[in-house]
Amino acid sequence: GFFQTNSAVAEKLYATARDWLAGLDIHHYWDLFCGSGGFGLHCLNAQRRMIGIEIEAEAVACARRSADELGFAEQVSFMALDLTQPVEALAGERPDAVIVNPPRRGLGVDLCGMLEAVAPALILYSSCNVQSLAEDIRRLQSYRAERVQLFDMFAHSSHFETLVLLRRVSTGEQG
Repeated sequence: GFFQTNSAVAEKLYATARDWLAGLDIHHYWDLFCGSGGFGLHCLNAQRRMIGIEIEAEAVACARRSADELGFAEQVSFMALDLTQPVEALAGERPDAVIVNPPRRGLGVDLCGMLEAVAPALILYSSCNVQSLAEDIRRLQSYRAERVQLFDMFAHSSHFETLVLLRRVSTGEQG
């Protein structure tokens, strides 16, 4: 599975995600591109349920093991699925929030369209590529950035991680 190379900054990134979602009315959320569960498991508490999706079965096995060790086995479900394909396993589900941490290519047209259709109140987006992040935010027309923070994950380089909390806005607020 994938792990952030700078563990000190990754710890701050995950803690910020947890803190941003801590006081919000979230009972059920998805963690897309969940890897070994870093974001999703940090944001979990006794009142929340989570579905994590990752293409790599080995990373899913690590996420399940971590959830078990943390005592969250009953609250989580993980699936090894390719998010570049339609995800029928999630049909009918409507989460309160969705956490996404896509590869450098970003979410893309189809996944942004699926998120628009599912319409969670919140999307927590972590990105290592500001260009694909900007394209995806443009595609997520029903959402506005509420919070943004940069994390210098790769010191002495031009690369950084960006965390954005997007909130769904009413039709009258779009534009």
